[in-house]
Amino acid sequence: MSAGQMPPWLQEQIGKLQQSQQNLQSIMTQRQHLEMEKAETEKAVDELKKVADGDSVFKQAGTVLIKSDKKTLVDELEEKIELAKTRSTVLEKQEVRVKETLKEQEAKITEMMKSGSAPPPPAADDNPRK
Repeated sequence: MSAGQMPPWLQEQIGKLQQSQQNLQSIMTQRQHLEMEKAETEKAVDELKKVADGDSVFKQAGTVLIKSDKKTLVDELEEKIELAKTRSTVLEKQEVRVKETLKEQEAKITEMMKSGSAPPPPAADDNPRK
């Protein structure tokens, strides 16, 4: 069936499906970046902990290095790690939701193509999540 003959209701469903796939891709990319950032930060904390307490340490702020102390920096970095974990958990939940939506959308399209017609309007209690 070529795009020209595709009924509008099917085009609409496929559009929604593609939107969900893009959402999923975006969420997975964000999670990947977060995981890399978290790993780098954890490595920095490990290195910092090897430094003697009295030694000078520096942190990068944009294009400059600022002198700091070990404890402050370790605290800041550990906070950054916690934040990354929290954000990662949120993204994970979004990912699961979008994957479920995708499954539902694919099933709906398959069903509609078999019957070759638009779906009946959903019943009032069809979607308990609303």
